Amino acid sequence: MIRKFVGAVAAALAFMAGLWLTIAPFALGTQPENADWTDPTTSEFFTGLGVAVVGLIGVAAFVAAIHEQLVVRGLVAVRQKQAEPEPEPVAPAPQGSSAELASLLAPLVEALREDLNNAGRGGDHRQNGKPALAGVEENR
Repeated sequence: MIRKFVGAVAAALAFMAGLWLTIAPFALGTQPENADWTDPTTSEFFTGLGVAVVGLIGVAAFVAAIHEQLVVRGLVAVRQKQAEPEPEPVAPAPQGSSAELASLLAPLVEALREDLNNAGRGGDHRQNGKPALAGVEENR
C-alpha cells in the first residue's frame, strides 16, 4: 500500500515537472516575446508535454490501484448501481367483435352526417361556433 502511495506521489511530481518544462521558456524569458519559437523552446515544450502526459497516466494508474486495494481490504464500499425495476408488461386490450365496434361508432357517424348535411344547405361555414368573417365585417 505504501509503495502505491509513493508511486502516486512520484507520478504527481513527474506531472508537475512536465508542466514546468512546458511553461519554463515563457516564464523565465528565454523565449523572446512575439517571435517564432526557438529550437530550445520547442524541445523543452514538447519534452515537458510528454513528461506531463506520462505523469498523468501514472497518477491515474496508481490511484486506481490504491482504490482497488482499499476495496479488497474492505475499507471502501463499492456502490452498486441500482437496477431499475423492469416495467410490467401491459395486458393487451380485449378484442371486441366488429359488431360491438359498429354499434359504438354508429352515433358518431350519424352526428358527422348531420353536420355535413347542415353545412352544405346553410352556406354558413362556421368553425368552432365563431361567426363567419363576412358577417363580422358587415357588423362593423
